[in-house]
Amino acid sequence: MGKKEIHKSRKPKLCLVSSSGGHWEQLQRLQPLLEKYDGFYVSEKTTYNCGANYTMLQTDLKDMWMIPKMICNMGKAVFIWFREKPDFVITTGTLVAYPFYLLSILYRKKFIFIESFSRIYDGTKAGRMMYKHADLFIVQWETLLEIYPKAVYGGSIY
Repeated sequence: MGKKEIHKSRKPKLCLVSSSGGHWEQLQRLQPLLEKYDGFYVSEKTTYNCGANYTMLQTDLKDMWMIPKMICNMGKAVFIWFREKPDFVITTGTLVAYPFYLLSILYRKKFIFIESFSRIYDGTKAGRMMYKHADLFIVQWETLLEIYPKAVYGGSIY
């Protein structure tokens, strides 16, 4: 069996990545995908164990250590990327997903963004940043189709 034949018979590998809290809760709703396909979870390291296979440093735009943390997270993401070799990156946001977003563009892998359920009339900063390169951008409220015209309305993830 040649390399191409082996590659075609392999199940696609999914990287499900999000920050902690509500984004993580939404991402957990995609568990049935990991029962059908190979995959792994990435989230932020917090005081509670969320059950992710990999954890990254927690940060946000107001964090004075954001840039050093993002550099560290990029290094971790590269390690995870080459170890796991995902075919798809699926995220509900936020900054913890950004390194995987960049890697999906660089290595031409599929990137799927699911805009947060909590956003009804305006998108998240992460969503607005990642929208233009997303292979599939899903909104949970029809009102967001005005902001993201190329998005797909998927209904509530809950």
